[in-house]
Amino acid sequence: MRIVFMGTPDFAVPSLKSLIEAGHEVCGVFTQPDKPKGRGYALTPPPVKVLAAERGIPVYQPATLRKEEAVELVRALQPELIAVVAYGKILPKAILDIPGFGCVNVHGSLLPKYRGAAPIQWSVINGDRYAGVTTMFMAEGLDTGDMLLSQSTEIGPDETSGELYGRLSEMGARLLVKTVQALRDQTDQRIPQNDADSSYAPMLTKELARIDWTKPAQGIHNLVRGLSPWPVAFTAFHNKKLKIHKTALCPCGSGEPGKAAESDGRFVVSCGGGSALELLEVQLQGGKKMSGRDFLRGHPVGENTVLQ
Repeated sequence: MRIVFMGTPDFAVPSLKSLIEAGHEVCGVFTQPDKPKGRGYALTPPPVKVLAAERGIPVYQPATLRKEEAVELVRALQPELIAVVAYGKILPKAILDIPGFGCVNVHGSLLPKYRGAAPIQWSVINGDRYAGVTTMFMAEGLDTGDMLLSQSTEIGPDETSGELYGRLSEMGARLLVKTVQALRDQTDQRIPQNDADSSYAPMLTKELARIDWTKPAQGIHNLVRGLSPWPVAFTAFHNKKLKIHKTALCPCGSGEPGKAAESDGRFVVSCGGGSALELLEVQLQGGKKMSGRDFLRGHPVGENTVLQ
């Protein structure tokens, strides 16, 4: 099938690679413009662009798809299908109407749950047992189109959103290939979404990352996992920002919420409801990431140390 692919981050790379390896004619790739990164702010191409360039596929990086020039670019490629995976831009109706087989999106949730920008992270933050991917026809609403295929997977009790992100990207790639095959064979089945069952997964913010130690340990553990690798949960240690990269549940707490203690060399913090967390990996402002045990060797906690 002749396909235009639209995607930007590493999550989309397995999908593009799988379409190519399945023998489809990817006639063009649309991705976000290069962005400055690193200390030198050097312009860096998106991962999807890198793969497309390696495979000799024409790459287009319009700032918006709402201008007529972008619409004409897509139309000139004459795609039978547009496949969209984490592109980061809304497709206007003028583009949605171009391909005969329509526009298909790979979304990182079990729709209609977690429509929006950060479904994977919120599934971890909310302590869900299962996550998944769904392929769907694109409509003008936000992730509201008819569903095609879906697949679920169990979230590990200590799995981070970054780890789940990687697993779902591969799962989504396989599901996209199956979806395209079903469309080509005309064996696809459209499943309308039930809006009453829908929920929204907004973009993550740094404000969300500050830990409230009055909450139960399980909820804080989920927050830490869900905000890894970005923006990373944090607290204050002696008025300095302390990033919390990894935690583990402890049997019970022994003080007011936020009270830090050393227990057999472990960095333990009391949480709400008499619960507690061990801080396994931390990073003090201006320093490097290290284990909680190593942190305590250089920053011993006293009787009155309370994280805020």
